[in-house]
Amino acid sequence: MSQPTQRHTNRLLGYPADARLLIINADDFGMCHAANAAITRSLTEGVVTSTTLMVPCAWAPHAMQWLAAHPDIPFGVHLTAVGDSLHYRWKPISCQEHVSSLVDETGNFYNWHRIAEFLARARLDELEVEFSAQIDTVLAAGLMPTHLDWHSIRIHLRPDIFDVMFGLAKEYGLALRVRERPLIDKVQRQGLATNDFDFLDSYAFDTATKPAQFAQLLRDLPAGLSEWALHPGLGTPELQTIEPEGWSVRQADFDFAISTEARAIIEQEGIILLSYQPLQAVWQEK
Repeated sequence: MSQPTQRHTNRLLGYPADARLLIINADDFGMCHAANAAITRSLTEGVVTSTTLMVPCAWAPHAMQWLAAHPDIPFGVHLTAVGDSLHYRWKPISCQEHVSSLVDETGNFYNWHRIAEFLARARLDELEVEFSAQIDTVLAAGLMPTHLDWHSIRIHLRPDIFDVMFGLAKEYGLALRVRERPLIDKVQRQGLATNDFDFLDSYAFDTATKPAQFAQLLRDLPAGLSEWALHPGLGTPELQTIEPEGWSVRQADFDFAISTEARAIIEQEGIILLSYQPLQAVWQEK
């Protein structure tokens, strides 16, 4: 079989080969109030086209209530098994005794600074139990997600975890975020629609130069489907306490997402903004 190309997804979605398609997803909906406030505004006032919900977090019920009141907003499930802050911890949705390999000595998810321990210990069957519980919680609330992605898991170090997510996406009729060329090619060879390039993570950019970098990346956007994973947040005392070193990343993402410059460049460049809804339709057909 020939190697997939950037025309693969355009063809599946019914766009010309030279169309420049972009999903701008707001990760971490439900993490805290500052994230929720920024994400809802980014969806309703800005260029963000999709969001993903962190079910184990304290502000997930607030996010789900908002999604229920805005059924036209596309969203996915941000599969969560890794925490970020030493001061703001998350626990599994499942009973701890059923997912003991996923938690540390405190009963919380491992934090990112202990990611090596998590990756060494995490059992695939327990990840499947926890991830299924997170998806089922969303469905039980009467919400209909479009896709799955994940929070902070280093997929390139445990590609077998990606296989678990892929199986769940197929089981639940959802699309799936894919990263790195080998996995993108693997999924596209199965006739599935996915991003044609490794997705952009907004944490990879310097905050001071981020607006200029985002603007240039929009102007240079290639033909095919790209995805940007933004992390909008308001720099409130809450967020500064949770992420004393990272809150400015989220504030910068929010500022650009609702800026007139972002929308103007997208219109000038003829970029087509999408959510995961059309991708989900292709996944459900397979």
